[in-house]
Amino acid sequence: MHDELIAQAQAWLTEDPDPETRTELARLIDAGDHTELAARFGGTLQFGTAGLRGELGAGPMRMNRSVVIRAAAGLAAYLKKEGHDNGLVVIGYDARHKSHDFAQDTAAVMTGAGLRAAILPRPLPTPVLAFAIRHLGAVAGVEVTASHNPPRDNGYKVYLGDGSQIVPPADIDIAAEIAAVPSLTTVRRPTEGWDILDDSVLDAYLARTDAVLSEDSPRTARTVYTAMHGVGKDVLLAAFARAGFPEPVLVTEQAEPDPEFPTVAFPNPEEPGAMDLAFATARAGETAPDLIIANDPDADRCAVAVQDGTDWRMLRGDEVGSLLAAHLVRRGATGTFAESIVSSSLLGRIAEKAGLPHVETLTGFKWIARAEGLRFGYEEALGYCVDPDGVRDKDGITAALLITELASQLKEEGRTLLDLLDDLAVEHGLHATDQLSARVEDLSLIAAAMRRLREQPPTELAGLPVTRTDDLTQGTAELPPTDGLRYTLDGARVIVRPSGTEPKLKCYLEVVIPVGSHEDLPAARTKATALLESIKRDLSAAAGI
Repeated sequence: MHDELIAQAQAWLTEDPDPETRTELARLIDAGDHTELAARFGGTLQFGTAGLRGELGAGPMRMNRSVVIRAAAGLAAYLKKEGHDNGLVVIGYDARHKSHDFAQDTAAVMTGAGLRAAILPRPLPTPVLAFAIRHLGAVAGVEVTASHNPPRDNGYKVYLGDGSQIVPPADIDIAAEIAAVPSLTTVRRPTEGWDILDDSVLDAYLARTDAVLSEDSPRTARTVYTAMHGVGKDVLLAAFARAGFPEPVLVTEQAEPDPEFPTVAFPNPEEPGAMDLAFATARAGETAPDLIIANDPDADRCAVAVQDGTDWRMLRGDEVGSLLAAHLVRRGATGTFAESIVSSSLLGRIAEKAGLPHVETLTGFKWIARAEGLRFGYEEALGYCVDPDGVRDKDGITAALLITELASQLKEEGRTLLDLLDDLAVEHGLHATDQLSARVEDLSLIAAAMRRLREQPPTELAGLPVTRTDDLTQGTAELPPTDGLRYTLDGARVIVRPSGTEPKLKCYLEVVIPVGSHEDLPAARTKATALLESIKRDLSAAAGI
């Protein structure tokens, strides 16, 4: 067994084009570190609907140039089989370790395969790449990013020519082409022949951001902004300047790209502590800001925080989603409002009252973006699509513009985002959401929890009877099959699913409390909080997590 492992590693070593990972792997072979080699060579990173994502390092179970070259070769073969012999593939990348190398390798492979390739001029937000695909008429796009994952990770996200992320069966077909690459020596990689784009694509994207705002809307809200050590700052500042908003106050410690993400353990605004520096900046300001805006490192997500009493708090993704929806309805928007099944049912209430179509999809913007007649889409994990004709994906820049326009409008009326949330609760019922999330080292624990819930399904949670259980692996009339469970309770809803991008089991909870008037809100919130905590406890016990 050990001999076979060493032979595998040595074969990989002879093909590896990267001196760094070659040195790393040679050291493991020389040390006879069979445990670590087994972790690197125990399989291959699976190419799925999120593309590839994993820890940087040598071997087929890590993100590295060898894995990326194979992925690019598989994608090129797939595109040619689909009849895109001379099609354009546009490539974007973030500021993580190796991102630029992976982008260059992808361009070389596409060029070698007879396709045309173009790389964005520098590290830019993922939504700029999603925009560029449609803007340039590309047949596919690749974004090298691990979004909000830890510093040691990187990833490879694939879009097709409609500007939205791949969904089955494209992912399966591409994966089969990747697996069919016999060896890296068969992959042609010229040293030139692709284009490096200039700023005209970025300028076109920025021109499009104006379209998300009303021409005559107030632009008075003051913001504090953090780029979370990512690539959002310059593009967001340019968009805000074009729109005529006050210049955001930067969280200087997190303003510039840094692949080490030195001030945050996880560069995700949802993680505990990630927003602490932004809160400190807001408290220290001479003029009190109206809201805090945060992007994740590739700026496709947007977090919003507001002053609540004497301190600041993050709004949940569901709260921002309902605020943006209410704002668009007030502006007379038409078209479909779409969300993932794990997001709040409040969006459906807002759409129904406005006489607009409402669609629920599987989790992820690869599904939301495909909603017919899409006008607005969101998911609770801080992703919002407010300009589907320009960017058919979540976009943290245009979402930031739209929420700041709403805050400005409310400010002119002497109101805040929290006041509008109160109004929505009175109008539609208080929709309170929360999440129970278990991060694991051993992925088999997630499978065991799902199996336990299927074999011994809960009959009640927090004293509320489970009135319906849906095993989403069976699919429904509206949804393709996915690994998940949905429990409908009297006045509540729970969805349990393994994360598609992280080693986590995620449980999404929602309770709906009828509210008669604004005076009833404090009691409704107290009741909702107690119910959510009780559901969490019972669900945790039922799943064994």
